[in-house]
Amino acid sequence: METDVAHRVAAVRRGGRPTREEAARRDIRLLEVATQLFMEHGYEGASMDAVAEAAGVGKPTLYHRYKDKRELFQAVLTARINEWLLPLAQVAEAQQSGAHSGDLAEALDGLSRAMLRQALKPGAAALHRVIAAQKARFPELAQYAYQQGWLRAVDAVAHILRVYKHREGLLIPDEMLAAELFLNLIIGPSSRAALYGVELGADGLEQRRAAAVELFLRGIGASRS
Repeated sequence: METDVAHRVAAVRRGGRPTREEAARRDIRLLEVATQLFMEHGYEGASMDAVAEAAGVGKPTLYHRYKDKRELFQAVLTARINEWLLPLAQVAEAQQSGAHSGDLAEALDGLSRAMLRQALKPGAAALHRVIAAQKARFPELAQYAYQQGWLRAVDAVAHILRVYKHREGLLIPDEMLAAELFLNLIIGPSSRAALYGVELGADGLEQRRAAAVELFLRGIGASRS
């Protein structure tokens, strides 16, 4: 409380100019509010005036930071892609270091559970809907989401498969294609259900995940130890 008062007093002495920390908190708040409005109302349904009002800032402040709604929307989606989609690839990348020990079934079990949890986090489905709706207007954002949220994950899984292919003589002629098929088996049905607002129970999700891993293992000639 005393710190906040001191910041406000200092701002008044400077003629109302916020400190760097205050400006950073304000920017975070703006993006959070704008995210909620864009996710709920879409690009067309949200307005700069509504964002300023909901965030509790003046319109001059908002327009000083973002020159128009297009720039604000780009900032929102870039931030949310990094927060909601990029971790999908990071989960797979984190598993690469462990691909040199244990068997493939164990590795894919752990990987599939972690990636499914990440793919079903709140906000991810809404973000996909907004990106799909605005891909013609913002093709660069759609491409960024595809590269950071999907292609990086495919690359990481392909690396894992490549390690086990050479170790165990598995039937994987194309590791990238196999990785993409694996990810579609694991997160495809659940992601589509979330996209359409359909909730799948935990038991059903686990049953599909386990069946998908087993089917994939059989397809590449691997077996559980």
